[in-house]
Amino acid sequence: MLYSCKLKGACNLPVICNKKINTAGTSNADVPLAEPGMYQLDITLRRGQSLAARDRGGTSDPYVKFKIGRKEVFRSKIIHKNLNPVWEEKACLLVDHLREPLYIKVFDYDFGLQDDFMGSAFLDLTQLELNRPTDVTLTLKDPHYPDHDLGIILLSVILTPKEGEHVELSENEVLGSYFSVKSFFWRFQTQSLRLSDVHRKSHLWRGIVSITLIEGRDLKAMDSNGLSDPYVKFRLGHQKYKSKIMPKTLNPQWREQFDFHLYEERGGIIDITAWDKDAGKRDDFIGRCQIDLSALSREQTHKLELQLEEGEGHLVLLVTLTASATVSISDLSVNSLEDRKEREEILKRYSPLRIFHNLKDVGFLQVKVIRAEGLMAADVTGKSDPFCVVELNNDRLLTHTVYKNLNPEWNKVFTFNIKDIHSVLEVTVYDEDRDRSADFLGKVAIPLLSIQNGEQKAYVLKNKQLTGPTKGVIYLEIDVIFNAVKASLRTLIPKEQKYIEEENRLSKQLLLRNFIRTKRCVMVLVNAAYYVNSCFDWDSPPRSLAAFVLFLFVVWNFELYMIPLVLLLLLTWNYFLIISGKDNRQRDTVVEDMLEDEEEEDDKDDKDSEKKGFINKIYAIQEVCISVQNILDEVASFGERIKNTFNWTVPFLSWLAIVALCAFTVILYFIPLRYIVLVWGINKFTKKLRNPYAIDNNELLDFLSRVPSDVQVVQYQELKPDPSHSPCKRKKNNLG
Repeated sequence: MLYSCKLKGACNLPVICNKKINTAGTSNADVPLAEPGMYQLDITLRRGQSLAARDRGGTSDPYVKFKIGRKEVFRSKIIHKNLNPVWEEKACLLVDHLREPLYIKVFDYDFGLQDDFMGSAFLDLTQLELNRPTDVTLTLKDPHYPDHDLGIILLSVILTPKEGEHVELSENEVLGSYFSVKSFFWRFQTQSLRLSDVHRKSHLWRGIVSITLIEGRDLKAMDSNGLSDPYVKFRLGHQKYKSKIMPKTLNPQWREQFDFHLYEERGGIIDITAWDKDAGKRDDFIGRCQIDLSALSREQTHKLELQLEEGEGHLVLLVTLTASATVSISDLSVNSLEDRKEREEILKRYSPLRIFHNLKDVGFLQVKVIRAEGLMAADVTGKSDPFCVVELNNDRLLTHTVYKNLNPEWNKVFTFNIKDIHSVLEVTVYDEDRDRSADFLGKVAIPLLSIQNGEQKAYVLKNKQLTGPTKGVIYLEIDVIFNAVKASLRTLIPKEQKYIEEENRLSKQLLLRNFIRTKRCVMVLVNAAYYVNSCFDWDSPPRSLAAFVLFLFVVWNFELYMIPLVLLLLLTWNYFLIISGKDNRQRDTVVEDMLEDEEEEDDKDDKDSEKKGFINKIYAIQEVCISVQNILDEVASFGERIKNTFNWTVPFLSWLAIVALCAFTVILYFIPLRYIVLVWGINKFTKKLRNPYAIDNNELLDFLSRVPSDVQVVQYQELKPDPSHSPCKRKKNNLG
């Protein structure tokens, strides 16, 4: 800490408290706790002894968390089925003061369930000797059951002061040299930048694990019919993925591809479990296996046939490790796009000349999470402990928590690699709660194609369903750089599936809404049929005569290329209507009204279901209703996506459709249809021969999946903030 003191014969200078520290193996207990200093704490997690049994078989799958303050700084690997685990894992931690003890918590890992608490202990850092290795034995306790014996954890620790932080200056040195003080500030600033760089690297993904779940072979029969309904769960640290369910088979064919992110400092063990889906009761366990990523070479695809333990059968997978730093978090002081050289490199990476270089790397996204204002009070004290979660598909990063504040300032920069330009950036604000799961405070969803680069904007926070406003505004500054050609090509392949999605639940209001949406799409076809039939009935002679002449002209001159040509003309017509101000797109008020009161209705339904408990008891009926609800949603969304393509809801996609239709028109005009069908058939028949593990896809459906439905249009709609919350007005008020 810097103290300002007056010395005779000298001006007032900030000097360092002349407190000498003996670093030759003596205790640091004499050092005042108020004195700052950056320390390096090297910990070796040795082993555990006589830990508590938390599983049915009388064992546990223990792992250890280290926390300083409220922040998790290290997590060990999982040792399966062992009450005397040996970890021998090392962690290097930077500690800015010794007042906060090191908090050690041990958990029993349970796949798919909440991990069981196995005990905790504290390590008082002020009692450690500097520069001397110390073996520490910690007795685990449970605060709720202090008399229970939960075993011990053995550690080896070394506490060393960081170079450049403890500086000794005598009074004569201060009087004799002003430059020694400047030297301290230079070292202090250098250390801060180095710590910022360390903080940034600690949140950096070092690689991507690409997994393709191909098939299962000879799995264990769990149902009375001698078959199973298998699905597979994957877990790497906090990342999870659940495959689709394959009904009534022992040799399922999944053909599913997904990605995990790999941290260099964490254990690379993927836990895999196979399950049999049972409606109305708990799913049956089929077997488990693991993948040790440290044993696999990088930049190479490995085909693995894994034997299921505690069960029968095999799983066949393709695993590829790619060394790539894709996502990072840093303070505002470390900004990629403000560095001229880094910005030029990023622009060069996504320039039109690098179209065929790494087609999966579509673009670069930088998000500045600046602050929030007027948040909801979640605590009884009238305050909140807000933190922010930034998500792009499966990339998920968090800010720190600002305690007891409704107007927090985070000032964090997040960077992401974009794999699909049609992705939606989700920013969610939560209230941290040590005893319970975090409380939801608000959320915004921002399509990447709607972002205006470099503009600081105030986004009104929405509710969980993204249908209406909630209390608070969040200030973001976002930049997107991407290659348009790569983005267009990626539009024609399947979307990336999210690891963690909310489970479908039965909702009377949602079922009704989907039914109305589907009915609206069907009624468009019915009305068109009535209109055509009225032409045949000559209800309006001029209209029927015009239709008859048009019919003769089209049939006599019809060529196949005219189909995409007509669609192209329809897109062009709507485009000129929009730019001329004659936009004929109508807001779907029915959907909006239902979306606005959906949350209120769902709350009523939830309360009624808690009282009656009827739906929860009849699982089979519930699943059927959910299936109908989802089918209606898919049918309605399909029709709405076609409409929104021609309505220019997403201009990028509409322009892409124009390019494709132009190409199809030219191809159909110059190339006979039989040649086109021949090429299409040869490609379909030989696709599996050329690549046996290729994932089937339909380019047209993949394109339409990127077009938002009417519900998504409402969810992504930006609400207008209160003018009093604008950054400019706020700045003027502060100056005033």
